[in-house]
Amino acid sequence: MPEPTPIATSGAPTLARTPPNPAALRRAAQDFEAQALGALLQPMFQGLETKGPFGGGAAEAQWRPMLVDAIAKDMTRAGGLGLADAVLRELTRLAGASGQPTTTESTIR
Repeated sequence: MPEPTPIATSGAPTLARTPPNPAALRRAAQDFEAQALGALLQPMFQGLETKGPFGGGAAEAQWRPMLVDAIAKDMTRAGGLGLADAVLRELTRLAGASGQPTTTESTIR
């Protein structure tokens, strides 16, 4: 049986190691915190009763998750729980970025 050819010498395309984009890492950390906040907020909105001429119905059931998502994103932009800062530090470390994020990078606003 012939020896397998290493991927690096097989002619297959490889990904070049590029330094991480701090803005992309920050966005990913914010998105993660917004998802976590949305999961925490969702049960709070499930128990709400909506009455009156503009309340309830199938349309509200369709729009309510979007409202919860928007509230979670706004909370994250305003500082949230601080989860995004911790996630950003870990993403930066895992991406192999040099050093810790700067103050500007870790301030998520």
